[in-house]
Amino acid sequence: MKMQPVTPFDLAAQRQYALGRRQFLRGVGVSLALPLLESALPGALRAASAPLAKGAAPLATTAGGAPLRMAFVYIPNGVHQENWWPTGEGAAFQLGKTMAPLAPLQSSLQVLGGLDHQNAKAGNDGAGDHARANATFLTGARARKTDSADIQVGVSVDQVAAQHVGHLTRFSSLELSCDSVRKSGRCDSGYSCAYQYNLSWRSPSVPMAPEPNPRLVFERLFGRGAGAERQENFQLRQATQKSLLDFVREDTKALQRELGQTDRAKLDEYLTGVREIEQRIQRTESFGALPDPQADTPAGIPSDYGDHMDIMFDLLAMSFETDSTRIATLLLAGDGSNRAYPQIGISEGHHYCSHHRNDEDLMGKIARIDRYYMDHFARFLKRLDEKKDVDGRSVLHNSMIVYGSGNADGNRHTHENLPVILAGGGGGTLRAGRHVNLGGRPMSDLFLTMNDRMGVQGVERIGDSTGPVTMV
Repeated sequence: MKMQPVTPFDLAAQRQYALGRRQFLRGVGVSLALPLLESALPGALRAASAPLAKGAAPLATTAGGAPLRMAFVYIPNGVHQENWWPTGEGAAFQLGKTMAPLAPLQSSLQVLGGLDHQNAKAGNDGAGDHARANATFLTGARARKTDSADIQVGVSVDQVAAQHVGHLTRFSSLELSCDSVRKSGRCDSGYSCAYQYNLSWRSPSVPMAPEPNPRLVFERLFGRGAGAERQENFQLRQATQKSLLDFVREDTKALQRELGQTDRAKLDEYLTGVREIEQRIQRTESFGALPDPQADTPAGIPSDYGDHMDIMFDLLAMSFETDSTRIATLLLAGDGSNRAYPQIGISEGHHYCSHHRNDEDLMGKIARIDRYYMDHFARFLKRLDEKKDVDGRSVLHNSMIVYGSGNADGNRHTHENLPVILAGGGGGTLRAGRHVNLGGRPMSDLFLTMNDRMGVQGVERIGDSTGPVTMV
């Protein structure tokens, strides 16, 4: 049976079964994220939504008119250094053992040495390198050492770009994970779990929680149901959201008269969020029908970790191929992850193996884990390389894909000379096919360069950046 769109009249009728206006609004708040009002709405949360930057340069395209994309993929616990780094400099380089799966794509990538994250180092904060590595990776900022609600780090490079060019696509950015999702609690040595389980930060205190369930990602991108049903269900959902927003707007006018000053301020913030939701709906509608990825909806989170990685990589690729978004992050696992890898015969945890203390057996296992991640990354790049873009070049050519970790050597918890690969041609603006040592400069400098390629203007600094990298 088809469900009819929910109208304000229907909602008013439902309210007769509730416990009054405030209780009903609290119920609606489950989906609309009403603010926490001291006197009326305990337990609800206010939605966080950054407005689009004014005066943004809506470029994010190549010289041939194809979309220019960028993505950031995170691997945990650093790498086995001996197997990671290539031999030779410039175009005359040989890939190390870890990167051997990338050999067919060597001309489409740059291995970048000499990039550091000084704000991931201990300083006066003591232990907690895993939390800092994760939090600093895309922000370049130092995470405040706290396991309470006063988390603070910085705005990540992907969200800086999303605020400027995200309005060009149905989704300003896409955040994915193959790990747990945690936004609170104590994790690494007095640091909040929010630092280790989030890569993307909309503001210094608001992470963009990633989605680990492939089914939910697919339905968000392409709608629920099979084939032709997706567009119909999408339109129904849009109509339902509009009806809910219309009702909430009218009903909160009366509610405001009953609130104190503090609650009115919170409700005003919420209504600002409602208006931003409306703007996003209007922007989504302007793109017309949903794209059809010619793929079935995933069943959910696979039991095999390798399958989980592959399907999330596929969804990231689909989002680029359908121009659903041009900015994405994928956290394969939070730094400090102690996942075992029975698929490749390793029963010990990753973090345990990373502290190998030069034990030959453990070093061998770390090298195999690094290669396991690289195998799946290489499969993803191969797909992008085989997919033709609107300008006749490959999607990989028109992308900038960063793959790396905020830890360099997991055995010693170092944050200099980070393992970083920049894959793709940036639409012809990057000099791919090289091994380059950038000489010990902030990794945030690379982010300035990438944002510049995306057409982001007026951003002079990200984290601890000192200036764009001209060598890539």
